[in-house]
Amino acid sequence: MKKLVVISIVLLSVMSIFAVSLSDEELNGILQMREEEKLARDVYLELYDIWGLKTFYNIAQSEQTHMDRVGYLIDLYNLQDPALEERGEFTNEDLQALYEKLITQGSASLIDAIKVGMLIEELDIKDLLELMETTNNEDLLTVYEALENGSENHLRAFNRQLEKFSATYEYQYISEELAKEILSGK
Repeated sequence: MKKLVVISIVLLSVMSIFAVSLSDEELNGILQMREEEKLARDVYLELYDIWGLKTFYNIAQSEQTHMDRVGYLIDLYNLQDPALEERGEFTNEDLQALYEKLITQGSASLIDAIKVGMLIEELDIKDLLELMETTNNEDLLTVYEALENGSENHLRAFNRQLEKFSATYEYQYISEELAKEILSGK
């Protein structure tokens, strides 16, 4: 995994030599994803503290890697980082409200906490797919594709946890068809 991160950073460094300026849409996408990845990390750490389910801790560590990848884009393009240091604190008011809502939902039961994880991952997948449609910037596409692949892995991990309880989940941000494709590993 570390080797993959190093290769990605080297590849992005080489590509940045040919970097072009960002559109407002690309700039806003980077900043949004930085805080969305922080939201995921912070929620998972909080739910791990509540429920002790190792899946939350492991995926939170991966979300930190996702934050670092988006942080690299912020540094590369000399953007102001919106991510605040404190857990559960966000610059984006909508994400602040979402964090509080998700913690409340995830605190109700372990099954609800796992469903919160699935919701976060499907939201990330939806947003990343949309962002990839709006750019041809190789720096952004490389990072977004890596994050989207990670989110698919996380969705599968949470789904496996949910299956242990014979519980079901209703997708809100991606289609059932896309969800089935992701869960099948295709």
